[in-house]
Amino acid sequence: MFSSMKYVYEVYKEHSFSKAAQNLYISQPSLSNKIKKVEAKVGAALFERNTIPLRLTDCGEKYIECAKQIMEIEHSFADYLYNANKLKTGRITIGGSQFFISFILPSILEVFKQKYPQVDIVISEASSVALEEQLFNGSLDLAVDSNALSSDIYERFLCREERLVLAVPASHKVNSLVSAYQLTLQDILENRHCSEDRNPVPMKFFVEEPFILLGPGNDSRKRADQLFADQNMTPKILVQPEQQFTAYILANNGMGATIVSDALLRCMAPSDKLVYYKLPDNFSQQSLYFYYKHNRYVTPTMHRFLEVAQSLLADDAAKTP
Repeated sequence: MFSSMKYVYEVYKEHSFSKAAQNLYISQPSLSNKIKKVEAKVGAALFERNTIPLRLTDCGEKYIECAKQIMEIEHSFADYLYNANKLKTGRITIGGSQFFISFILPSILEVFKQKYPQVDIVISEASSVALEEQLFNGSLDLAVDSNALSSDIYERFLCREERLVLAVPASHKVNSLVSAYQLTLQDILENRHCSEDRNPVPMKFFVEEPFILLGPGNDSRKRADQLFADQNMTPKILVQPEQQFTAYILANNGMGATIVSDALLRCMAPSDKLVYYKLPDNFSQQSLYFYYKHNRYVTPTMHRFLEVAQSLLADDAAKTP
């Protein structure tokens, strides 16, 4: 009954027969027939077909739970076989934010692929919440995130240290009230926002400012909520994207203030549309980690990737002024 689990899993993942059929490169009637055959063997329906979006039945939830376990076992065995070939072939799945995938990962992959050209690399771009879910269910070998994941479940390796700063559209009137605290992009690039001589900006001045904050579950959003709570302030949240890169773009277009990392600003094209402010050290110091599950078989492929990544990131950190 699990020989066709990939079809059931794809429908579950997409919440749609039509989308799942497209992903599997089969017709929707053919997919429906395959699901019905599985349900006939099981003796119960796996999906509630009269709901939008499509939902699992109780039996369907148990089927998917078992299917995930089978898939993780298959994945682990496949990793073992790959490693027997000493990285002449192999596979690694890596998840991260849009910023990490777009600006940090490419340089790591370039070096890694030069050393191990036949290793297959699968990349997943997702929010912090989605990354942890994928890491937990075995869809990812490694996830890169600033959220503090449970040490009882996950092992972690430091990727890089970052500082969060407040970014405000230069055209907004609030800047005239806090001009003494203002930082330019060049100040950020030269690490002046890390200096003890610089005071963090009082957030009370931004009580009427519209904010672009990441959605709940993201590390910078948790920090922002705590920052505002400490100052007895309720921010006016305009929009809640899932990616820091998106928040930066919206702020750069004048929509509102946001909180971004100095690492992101170092990667973006220079812009005079934003001004920046230091935030309290206990709030702004952020660590980005590579995570994997304790009970997951750590393949030589994963070890080699982490070695390459940590070496390159250490070199980058040494070059930062």
